Amino acid sequence: MEDNWKESESVLSDKDDGKAWKLIENLAEGALKEQRRARRWGVFFKLLTFTWLFVTMGIFYSAFRVDVPVMEPSGGHTALVDVSGVIADGNDASADVIVGGLRAAFEDPGTKGVILRINSPGGSPVQAGYIYDEIRRLRGKYPETPLYSVIMDVGASGGYYVAAAADEIYADKASLVGSIGVVSSGFGFVEAIDKLGITRRTYTAGEYKAFNDPFQPMDEEATARWQESLDSIHHQFINAVKVGRGDRLTDDKVIFSGMVWTGENAVELGLVDGLGSAGYVAREIVGNETIVDFSARLSPLEKFARDMGVSFGGVIIKTLGLEGVTFR
Repeated sequence: MEDNWKESESVLSDKDDGKAWKLIENLAEGALKEQRRARRWGVFFKLLTFTWLFVTMGIFYSAFRVDVPVMEPSGGHTALVDVSGVIADGNDASADVIVGGLRAAFEDPGTKGVILRINSPGGSPVQAGYIYDEIRRLRGKYPETPLYSVIMDVGASGGYYVAAAADEIYADKASLVGSIGVVSSGFGFVEAIDKLGITRRTYTAGEYKAFNDPFQPMDEEATARWQESLDSIHHQFINAVKVGRGDRLTDDKVIFSGMVWTGENAVELGLVDGLGSAGYVAREIVGNETIVDFSARLSPLEKFARDMGVSFGGVIIKTLGLEGVTFR
């Protein structure tokens, strides 16, 4: 009797163990299925994300791409290149961007004349100089293709430097023209940090390395040397304008004082040849009112990289008064 009871217990125990193992197998199988399902969904969402990124990039590229219409060689056209905003490296009006548009305009066989439409308060003397030199080179290479500058709201300082390389300059009667000068500005916080009890520690190798430090007093000799550099750049600007404008300039020395004039007054001083818009110049001067825009522009990705790379540094530089020389 006792043996039968033990045998029954053994059979029940085996059945319980079998059920337990079956349960474990079912749980493991379910977990594996869930893992495979999660992996498949993960791959799906990754593919969906990459597809969305590529589609978005494609939309941005299509939206910002500059397509130049193909013109019939017999008809021809007037090429247009915009100089808009501050002339500086990394901007829409950088030398690389403007020169790229100018080269494309001159190289196009249908171009009968080029209009450089300027709306700029100035900027880097180096960037403006690059554009000026390239205009003169292209005019020498394509002597039959004239280039005209048209000043819109503002063609001042570096903007006028660029305009002076053209065969002729046109503006509106209310345009602001001129500002043939150079400026380097900043701030001085010497007394402020003294009042706050702040000690400035600057370590340099080179007598004048930190001469423009806004937290230290200006050194008279360093200031004089810096002024010589500004005068040198100013003379370069003046010479460029004289070469570009020639005998059309009046003898009034105030022209190179940094003063700004309206387009109407600029005509009297010889800074501008006449009053008119880009449409007027294309129609009446070039003789072909069909305008094709050859302006090269930064792509959205280039603009994003530029803004991310320079915005923070630019704020710090301006706050500390460490800007470089600009035409203004």
